[in-house]
Amino acid sequence: MPDDVADGAHPVVARPRPASPRTRPVRPGQGAGRNGESTEAGGTETQRRVREGAGQLAVAAMRRLDADLEWYRALPAEDRSWVNLVAQAGITAFVTWFADPTRPPHGVGEIFAAAPPELTRSISLQHTLQLVRVVVDVVETHSDRLAAPGAERELREAVLRYSREVAFSAAEVYARAAEVRGGWDARLEALVVDALVRGDADDALRSRVAAIGWSGRGATMVVVGTTAAHLDEVRVADLRRATRRAADDALVGILGDRLVVFLGGEGDLRAAAMGLLPRFGPGPVVIGPPAAGLVESTASARAALAGLQAAAGWDQVPRPVLADDLLPERVLVGDAEARRALVERAFVPLAASQGSLLETLSAYLGAGRSLEAAARTLYVHPNTVRYRLRRVADVTGWDPLDARESYVLQTALAVGRLDTARD
Repeated sequence: MPDDVADGAHPVVARPRPASPRTRPVRPGQGAGRNGESTEAGGTETQRRVREGAGQLAVAAMRRLDADLEWYRALPAEDRSWVNLVAQAGITAFVTWFADPTRPPHGVGEIFAAAPPELTRSISLQHTLQLVRVVVDVVETHSDRLAAPGAERELREAVLRYSREVAFSAAEVYARAAEVRGGWDARLEALVVDALVRGDADDALRSRVAAIGWSGRGATMVVVGTTAAHLDEVRVADLRRATRRAADDALVGILGDRLVVFLGGEGDLRAAAMGLLPRFGPGPVVIGPPAAGLVESTASARAALAGLQAAAGWDQVPRPVLADDLLPERVLVGDAEARRALVERAFVPLAASQGSLLETLSAYLGAGRSLEAAARTLYVHPNTVRYRLRRVADVTGWDPLDARESYVLQTALAVGRLDTARD
């Protein structure tokens, strides 16, 4: 670029002689005569001046980036150098296109070609458009000094058209990248859900969990139900957005006709699960026991899936229902974890307790849940039976006087005796 342009003074050049009138439209890089006619000499001169001023434009662009863009200043030195290279590539691309505007402008993909892929993944679409805006503004600001006399307007119009094409290219590139990333995230999410359901909690699972952005803060809850009649890609995407709005962390897995949702965070996960009920298909919705984290939620997922399979055995099953409330039905479908839970939480504490609690509960259940009949069997007063049954509720958490919970206790006694007899 000439010294007078670099110093900010208006260049003093000889005004070219007007060219002969032309009938074709004025192209970028051409000047305009007094009567609106194109001047090929003005266009050639402007192209030369733009080409020679590319270095000064790049320096000015670097200064503007540092002055205007906070995210640029926050980048590490290496990343800033790559952004500078991208900005210079943008200016070079404009100069090349301005020399031959019949060719299509370079797209964002070509401008970012010199930068490492990690940089293009760390710079958002908003940052890219800000970068393009700064570069374009720098060229437009210098247009009066770069253009040949009388060609200032054409240079500004060329800058605006070029910036529009690059902006459209940026939007297209990022939209395509978002689509690809969305498909990749969905596949990775499906792998994580499948591994959690199968109980494959290895190092590969932990790395995949980190890759999908699971923060790991707070507890984890698993919700299982049936899918809607037809879940196309649009409905699945809408379902994923709904789950991510419901909790800090969320994963969605579709296993045939079953819908498995992992919710995580420090908020009320039960309330989040309630809000997602309309997203499930008809039939029961089962909530697994809470887990400390996502990797630890494999047992919760298995319990919820077993509960979904066994829920048909309870005609009055609520929606949603806790997996622990389906322990008797889960035992009937062969769930070993439910069998172990009943023995450890009911039979073993009652057998180890004082005051004949196990004997009293057995007599009460065997007498058709009649206090008087149980009292006659045990040769005690009915109030004694009532007192001992309250103790049973305190020890196990299930109340024998409640019809449903007495069924849970009866199942616990049955499996506990079977295990004792087998041992």
